[in-house]
Amino acid sequence: MITPGSTIGILGGGQLGRMLILAGRSLGYRFHVFEPSGPCAAGMVADLEVNATYEDEAALKQFAEGVDIITLEFENIPSAVIDRLSAIKPVMPGSRALHICQHRQREKDFLKESALPCVPFEYADSAASLKTAVEAIGFPCVIKTAAFGYDGKGQIKLNAPEEAADCDYLWNFLDNPPRVVVEKWIHHIGEFSVICARKADGTKSTFPMAENIHVHHILHASIVPARVTETTQAAGAELACRIADLLDVVGLIAVELFLEEDGRLIINEMAPRPHNSGHYTMDGCVTSQFEQHIRAVTDLPFGSTELHQPTVMINLLGDIWNDGEPDWAGLLSDPRVKLHLYDKGEARPGRKMGHFTVLGDAIDATLEAAEMHFKKL
Repeated sequence: MITPGSTIGILGGGQLGRMLILAGRSLGYRFHVFEPSGPCAAGMVADLEVNATYEDEAALKQFAEGVDIITLEFENIPSAVIDRLSAIKPVMPGSRALHICQHRQREKDFLKESALPCVPFEYADSAASLKTAVEAIGFPCVIKTAAFGYDGKGQIKLNAPEEAADCDYLWNFLDNPPRVVVEKWIHHIGEFSVICARKADGTKSTFPMAENIHVHHILHASIVPARVTETTQAAGAELACRIADLLDVVGLIAVELFLEEDGRLIINEMAPRPHNSGHYTMDGCVTSQFEQHIRAVTDLPFGSTELHQPTVMINLLGDIWNDGEPDWAGLLSDPRVKLHLYDKGEARPGRKMGHFTVLGDAIDATLEAAEMHFKKL
């Protein structure tokens, strides 16, 4: 057990790191943050912020030697960096989970080899092979860069053959990636996610399934409880737990899911860290995803994930600052609303600046209230 009073290192300094630190503070832990891009949201609440590149081996070594364990809020970290740090201190969720989840080809191969439900896919490493892959999958389909894609970045949806006529253009549009994954477009009736926490001894705990609404490929709202059957919710939790075991995760893993019309769940993506769709847990559950992650990596007993009452989380993107500071007083005039701002500085379109949650007695009425508040900002 890593006892309270110990120091936890976090790779990445965004809002997820910030919320990990705020949750871990209540348990008595200290935090150091390593963030290459400069002063960051997590650094503002950390005991120490290190700003250096991942190529700076001396800075990485000094960072690792100053903490007791290392975790992360962002999985797209070079594997060589994880290897160097792991030689000094334990890095969680573990190298296998990171290696697989940070690359879509490895992720798809893992799902297929593990006989887990996933969308049909093909690979391409050139404009010529892209044409072959698209023809094999058919239309509609989605082209995704194999690495460094999130919030819809590095993706193109093709609806008809004529849109794939110029694969050289498509390849250039994606910035000539080393490899892409071509996926069949799934005609789903909803998007969902389940977050599973797992400790080194295999003990697991899952949070209630979230029903997710995306706008322009970015999460807009999470609705909990998800408006699906208990059987579907249990199936989602079972998939998340199975993946956590297969990847030997220590910490959290979020599993994004499509629900088909026949009731079958299909795995879309995985993220071995706290997840945007789990922000509802900060106000909606007895224990938040962030506190549960800290409990997992330090080997403390898990907290309850029981849902207090129906909860809706709404993301706040930089777009709503276009006409000046939003009307926070108006939002908070509803006593059921909890507001979380990330102190990220410049509000840019598409940039996640915060979120709010609304708690209520009935999920449909709570969602209606949340959307009403959002439109008034």
